[in-house]
Amino acid sequence: MNVLDSSGWLEYFTDDKHADVFEPIIENGENLMVPSICFYEVYKVLNRELGKSKALDGIALMANGKEVSVDQELALTAAQINAEHGLPMADSMIYAIAKKYDAILWTLDSDFEGLPGVNYFSKKN
Repeated sequence: MNVLDSSGWLEYFTDDKHADVFEPIIENGENLMVPSICFYEVYKVLNRELGKSKALDGIALMANGKEVSVDQELALTAAQINAEHGLPMADSMIYAIAKKYDAILWTLDSDFEGLPGVNYFSKKN
């Protein structure tokens, strides 16, 4: 299973330099989990930068994956992740989901660099 964080989705939707890295993950929707918080983060940015229509198109593509919401167990795990790694709230929740489902987290977010189970790609390369 795979989890693509918001930075990966935005990279793909804006066709930036690492978009091709995330394309096969996105196209394999049956093995893709989408944290519900990613819908918020991606819609917010796409709506602001590309308009509502493009934002809704993006959300429709994201919905091909399996949406995973944060329940009490995941919230507490995310809080522990924050305490141990200092990740911001949204990142802690996304990482908690990846860990719970033993999924690989794909990201461009340097907050995740070096964490187990994370495929991190630097925006600088």
